[in-house]
Amino acid sequence: MPLRASMAGLVVGLVSAFGAVHAEQPAAAASYFAVAQAAAPAAHDPARQVAGGLAVSSIDFKRGDGGSGKLIMRFSGDGAMPDLRKQGSDVVINVGNASLSPALQRPLNVTDFATPVQRIDASQAGVGSQIVLSTNGPFESMAYQTGRDYIVEIVPRAAASTRAVGAPQSAARSSDVDPLERKYTGKPVTFDFQNIAVRTVLKLIADESHLNIVASDSVTGDVTLRLDNVPWDQALDIVLQAKGLDKRRSGNVIWVAPQVEIAGYEKAKADARIAIEERAEMVTEYIPVNYGSAEDIAKLLTEESKNSMNGGGGGNSGGGNNNQSRGFLSSRGSLSFDRRTNTLLVIDIPERVANIKNLVSELDRPVDQVVIEARIVIATESFARELGAKFGFNGATGKPGDRSSLGFGGTTSDSSTNAINRGDAVMNGDRTFDASHGLSVNLPATLAGAGSFALSILNAGYLLDVELSALQTEGRGEVISNPRVVTSNQKEAVITQGREIGYITVTGGQSNNVPTVQFKEALLQLKVTPTITNDGRVFLNMFVTKNEQDGRIDLGDFGYVPTIARREVNTAVLVDDGQTVVIGGVYEFKDQNDVSKIPFLGDIPFLGNLFKRKTRSKEKAELLVFVTPKILRVAQRN
Repeated sequence: MPLRASMAGLVVGLVSAFGAVHAEQPAAAASYFAVAQAAAPAAHDPARQVAGGLAVSSIDFKRGDGGSGKLIMRFSGDGAMPDLRKQGSDVVINVGNASLSPALQRPLNVTDFATPVQRIDASQAGVGSQIVLSTNGPFESMAYQTGRDYIVEIVPRAAASTRAVGAPQSAARSSDVDPLERKYTGKPVTFDFQNIAVRTVLKLIADESHLNIVASDSVTGDVTLRLDNVPWDQALDIVLQAKGLDKRRSGNVIWVAPQVEIAGYEKAKADARIAIEERAEMVTEYIPVNYGSAEDIAKLLTEESKNSMNGGGGGNSGGGNNNQSRGFLSSRGSLSFDRRTNTLLVIDIPERVANIKNLVSELDRPVDQVVIEARIVIATESFARELGAKFGFNGATGKPGDRSSLGFGGTTSDSSTNAINRGDAVMNGDRTFDASHGLSVNLPATLAGAGSFALSILNAGYLLDVELSALQTEGRGEVISNPRVVTSNQKEAVITQGREIGYITVTGGQSNNVPTVQFKEALLQLKVTPTITNDGRVFLNMFVTKNEQDGRIDLGDFGYVPTIARREVNTAVLVDDGQTVVIGGVYEFKDQNDVSKIPFLGDIPFLGNLFKRKTRSKEKAELLVFVTPKILRVAQRN
């Protein structure tokens, strides 16, 4: 045993003496890692080991960043010597000098954590203990010891490679990826050390990274590492995390110190900068604003301008020393604006004034414009057909004659049929027919403009009058409205065309009625707010209406009230530049058949048509709204 301890001390001495050789000869470095891994377990002081006195006090498992699994083993004392190795898809941890209590000797199913680790088996192995991590899928393992805690991380390799290239994740779950996780790109290294000095590890990392690492005098202590094929920058972060250290990089130099020391340094640096600002000379700068509003930019650059603006020619954002937030101004700075000339007046130290000028140059840019063209198409189609009949029969009032008379009415004003329709007496020789009784069947076509065919038959004793009426109408119509408007990005535009329809309303009592003229609007209106996206598309928040007078309601002595047909679309849509999209549509279809007839007689085949009226109508109406946005790029003039 003393010989093995001496050999371990000799290896550690070789690390300090030949560190430079490792940086220049990669082959020698590889052999050094192999020797250190073989000799490291013997570096522990046997005096610190108490047989049967060291035990595993707890075993914990949690999910880490990027879907990694983290095993945390805590020992009851110092001097534990864990040994980690891979066996196929399993990771085996042997601790030969730490026993395991019976309460911890049980399997753990950790599949629900969604990590490469599926199962953890803890068991007693002789006088020591053994923990087996059963995994699924490719992974990378790393381990380090800080104090009495031994931490093993199993990182999924597929998830790490997916995050590196930024491609969609197919092999790993989307919930396994932390969007804020840092991406490591350093050269992979493998470390396996027991109780090695932190400064020595930093020197090894400096050799691999070809960077200069400066460690503060307060960086002390030892660390136990087991890292397999891990990027050197990730290995550096693990070492710093294990020992409560932090780093700051400037060019190719990395400064490593305790977190408290770095925080104190940065606080002192910030206090010195504030002290310099308090003593710096103030300058005055006039900044003209071309495309935006000086008042809006002043509100954006400082919080005080919200409550300090005045009326008239301008406003002032205030100044003087205070401890409140000053926006982009120093504690002594002030910001004013002039509405008439649209100019900013900045009084502050030169550094803050230069920053404000840069911000104004970025904000004061011309805004792109959008042409929005809408087409509202209303297409109608109608069809109507109606068949009707009049049928009358009457007897004679005089002596019978020798001959019958046949006549056709409807074209001559003094024909027998016209006389019948007027209810006059019709003479046939010495016979008189009384037509005042009218028609027996009166079911004519009711459509305006219907044509008719009339037939009257007069014989010795009877008068027969038949009139057939029919009408068929067809109509097609199309109304196209094409409003167009131009507006700036994220500015609402409204275009309206139409008329106001007046009507009279009566107010008052029964004896004192006061007429009042009221109006209703029938408008074509396009109201839209466009937003140009970063990828060159247009998001439209729009309202389109097409109203028109559809009829009126007659109120007798009080006039009438117009009825309005309303057609409106209120929507938001994302459209490509120059693309036409249908944002809405309504289709109406009406098919109606009406029959008016005399019961029983109207059902007689063929002759029943004289005792009925048929009406059939079809109506179609379709409303479509098309929208086409086009972006007008506005170039800035120098």
